[in-house]
Amino acid sequence: MSKITTLFAGGVVLASIPALADTQMNNYTAFAGYTGLINTPTAEVLTKGSVDIGYNNQLDLSGLEYVDGHNYIFSAGLFDGLEVSGMIASNTMHDNLIVMKDHDQIRDLSFNLKYQVPFVPKEWFNLAIGAKDIGGAANHYETYYLAGSRQWNDFRFSAGFAVSDRVTGQMDGAFAGIEWQPLDWFALQLEHDAEAVNAGVRVTVPKEWLYDVGTLTLTSKFYSNTDYAQKDTFWGINFTMPLFTQAELNDPTEAAPAPILDNHLKREEAFAAHYQKQRELAQKPLEEAKQELSERDSFSKSLTIQARELKNALVDDGFEAISVGFNRDPHIVVSFENYVFNRNDIDAIGVVLGRIAEHIDEPEAKYSVQLLNRGMPMLSVTGQVDNYREFINTSATPDMDIRRGEMEPIGSVSWVGMPKTNSPYFKPRLTLGPSLDTNLATELGVYDFSLAIQAAVDLPMWYGGGLSVVAETEVAKTDDFESHRPFGPFAKQSGITQATLYQTFELPYGIYNQTHVGFFKEFHDYVGIKNETSWLSDNGRHQLSADIAYLEYEDYEADRDYQTLSYRYNWVEEDVSFHATAGRFFYEDSGVKLETRFWFGDSYVSVFAQDTDVQMVGVAFSIPLTPRKDMATTPYGQVKGNEAWRHTVSTRIGEEHNNLAIGKALQLDTPVSINRTLLNQGRLSSSYIYANLARLREAYLVFR
Repeated sequence: MSKITTLFAGGVVLASIPALADTQMNNYTAFAGYTGLINTPTAEVLTKGSVDIGYNNQLDLSGLEYVDGHNYIFSAGLFDGLEVSGMIASNTMHDNLIVMKDHDQIRDLSFNLKYQVPFVPKEWFNLAIGAKDIGGAANHYETYYLAGSRQWNDFRFSAGFAVSDRVTGQMDGAFAGIEWQPLDWFALQLEHDAEAVNAGVRVTVPKEWLYDVGTLTLTSKFYSNTDYAQKDTFWGINFTMPLFTQAELNDPTEAAPAPILDNHLKREEAFAAHYQKQRELAQKPLEEAKQELSERDSFSKSLTIQARELKNALVDDGFEAISVGFNRDPHIVVSFENYVFNRNDIDAIGVVLGRIAEHIDEPEAKYSVQLLNRGMPMLSVTGQVDNYREFINTSATPDMDIRRGEMEPIGSVSWVGMPKTNSPYFKPRLTLGPSLDTNLATELGVYDFSLAIQAAVDLPMWYGGGLSVVAETEVAKTDDFESHRPFGPFAKQSGITQATLYQTFELPYGIYNQTHVGFFKEFHDYVGIKNETSWLSDNGRHQLSADIAYLEYEDYEADRDYQTLSYRYNWVEEDVSFHATAGRFFYEDSGVKLETRFWFGDSYVSVFAQDTDVQMVGVAFSIPLTPRKDMATTPYGQVKGNEAWRHTVSTRIGEEHNNLAIGKALQLDTPVSINRTLLNQGRLSSSYIYANLARLREAYLVFR
């Protein structure tokens, strides 16, 4: 079959199918690292917020031949229609390619990108453009392609055109493919990859068998007529999962609707019928009359008792520094600190607002909620209790006034019990998580790592200030991180890595300033001062930050300093944030770093580029390693996981070599910081809360 015939046949098939099928076919990751068949892509992409981790043993050896090797693939759907992936290709896992440079081996890290064109009507077909092995110094697999796909019943037909420089001819010309999925868990695939015909079978383990975490797919390429392979058969395995589950208002998949909070309605009905029932009550038997009186009294509790029950509920939820009060309007006032919903403050706000709607049933009551952090007012929410109760019951958009900083003064407030019950001070907060250094696809191995367990203790001691201590204990590493080996100097060291006193100040115009003074370990031991100043706009879209530090070596007379300025724009509606940082960094490299973060709940996947003394691009991800709700703090402290653990992978670009570049565009990271600790990773704003109303409601329904 010639390339022209293949392209013509594929185009005829795409154009002649009358309509898309109602049945949704599965999408698979090809051996080449993009969503597709075996070697060829389709026009499909991973859904937004999904990740795919895969392995297969079909190694395309520098575009010369197919051999038995290793391909490791990580793919993510970052945006509607946008898919990115990284792929490591290697003959062996641990061979030293410097020593074995005459043995014709490869160890390559490549990045891939695919975008599904949005303006093509879905009833016609899907169309995508993509690139493989973009950037980097040695582009063994550089490919650019255009692919179209269309589904009909249990079949999907794909065709396209690609350009590459492979000797094998793979993806260099017209390509086409057919998928047949007669069962949800079984599919057959046949393709022409511009050089050869390949056939494969896919078997998918149902998500229900894996506790609904994700799906596992087993792949077998059982036929190929290529002239460039040592063997015809290869195999692969992939695991696909969503990074988060999006809460929805009026979710039709809810097993049962949430119970309606109707205390206020019952109370009104009881009082409306009070006088009409007096005469009937006198004629009823004594026991029946007592029961009715008891029920009626339950709706006539004083506001003091309602507020006391509200406060007790908030204490049971684990909140701290709790103050609950009211005035005669009636206006309910709640102030609290959140140390239990550490992944996202929106969960804490949702639970508190839900508790108010649950316990306060006075007609036309108002509420004001003040979120504190280290004693400082961070965010206030004001509204009508009945209006918010309706939001919980019906998902109708609530009318709320959300402001950063301190709430408006409220007069004649009577406080229930002692204000700021359950003090947060002098209770150590222990955060456990991994500390990991890695090197991928180097001449020394596919994956080298040094892993330590990190323990960070935060001890709030006064308004805005406290003590922060971080220590690490190495638990595992590969041979190349051993002493006197190439990566030995960069291995994790057991001991204290930070010990600082910190103080945070709330300044006018929404500006916060935080200073750390103490010990810092970054390859060498330092003592000094680190200062961060940050401004977040009222709607949360714009954030400016300045980070400066002055440090002195402990072991000899010298110093080190850095100064950077950062800007972040938060595209709240699409859960995307854009970051730019410029200045002089820790290791005296100057320049700029650009990053785009694609948020999925409390996780994100980002792509970044930096230009200091070297040019680099990479990907990073941040995931929470702790539940949405942590254990409540005891008098002896609290133990929790890392709520935002980040890991990065990067490579050089713009040079003829791909030497490792360690420590570039580096800033000191402290467990307690303005952005992470106080501003909820830049999400503490009215625009974020209104964009996530479903989660605000869901938090109460889940954790009440």
